[in-house]
This record gives sequence, C-alpha cells and structure tokens, in this order.
Amino acid sequence: MKKDDKKQQYRVNEQIRVREVRIVGDGIESTVLPTYKAIQMAEQRGVDLVEISPNAEPPVCRLIDYSKFIYQQKKKQKEMKAKQTVVNVKEIRFGPQTDDHDYNFKLKHAIGFLSDGDKVKAYVFFKGRSILFKEQGEVLLLRFAADLEEYGKVESMPTLEGKRMIMFIAPKKVAGGGKRPTESTERTVPEAPVKKAPQQKARKEYTGPKVEGEDFDD
Repeated sequence: MKKDDKKQQYRVNEQIRVREVRIVGDGIESTVLPTYKAIQMAEQRGVDLVEISPNAEPPVCRLIDYSKFIYQQKKKQKEMKAKQTVVNVKEIRFGPQTDDHDYNFKLKHAIGFLSDGDKVKAYVFFKGRSILFKEQGEVLLLRFAADLEEYGKVESMPTLEGKRMIMFIAPKKVAGGGKRPTESTERTVPEAPVKKAPQQKARKEYTGPKVEGEDFDD
C-alpha cells in the first residue's frame, strides 16, 4: 500500500509528544492545554488533534477530522496551482543599426509571442565602440514598443545594463481569457467576371424582288 506523503507531514493524537499545546478550531477559544487533555477533548468531539504548527511555542494543534483536514489541504493546493500562470520570456536581439528588413522580421515574431501570451525581452546589444550609439538604440526600442502597442504594454522602459539596453513588454490580456487572434494574411481572390457570348443579330428576311442567279437564303 502506497503511503500518503501528506499524512507524514502532520502528527496526530498520540503522535504528539510535547507536554502542552495550543488548541484552535471552529467554535473553540484559543487556549493552552496539556496534550493529554487536548486529546481527550478531541475524542469527546469525535474529531482528531492535528499538529499544524510544530515550531510554535507551544505547538499549535487543531481540533478537526483528520481526513477532512487532509482533503482541505489538497483542495487548497489544487486551487493555488490552478491560479498560477506560467509566463515564458522570449528574447529578441537588435543591433544599434538594425535595418528595416531585419526590424520588420523581428517585429512579426514579437507579435506572435505576445499573441501567445509570452513576455518579450527586447534588447539592443552594443559591441565595441557601438556603445556610442546608445541613444539610437533607445529610439529603436521605443519605436518597437510603439509598433507593439496593440499587442503588449511596456513593463519597463529601456535600461542600459552593461553592453545591453533592455526593455520588457508584457502581453495584453484579451477579454474572455483566450489568446489574442493573429491577423490573417489570407486574401479572398475575386472571381473572374464571366464573359457573355456576343449576341447574333437576327437575320432580316429579304422581301425585295429576286434577281435570277442570286440566293438570299444562304
């Protein structure tokens, strides 16, 4: 039989071997009692004496059904875990003199990251004497933030750390809790107009006098 690791974290009833404890519980005024009396009180109420704060002076024990106590602890941990959101940080690196083609390529990636709920760490790396262009790097990052305004918000303004000027952009929350939809690049091609066949004019019947040798029915 597999042991419940959770049960090993708490001492219960006779497992509590200190001389006295402070008891708490529903409808119970916090008070200090000899441990044996606290156990007797728990038995009278049909519950357990559970040690919840062993390092307190004296240790704190709760009068509660042990199975219910374990269930509440597991439920609380499950709720806390559900509330935790894992946010990935994606890095995008620029040079101080990044050209438009490279800039637009990285902008497209940043839009994808933010739409997926990831945080973007954009930075300009200054190599050697390029540190002289730090103002240019700051302008580039601010332009980057402005172009991403629809998808994310600036969490920290550009800051120079060593040879890097760093800026963080967090994704904007979408109403309804879903992911932000990415823009579709698909275009609908209009149907080619159908050409109508030229209408033939109705032949008019010749009603004039016929000349011998001529056939007007062809």
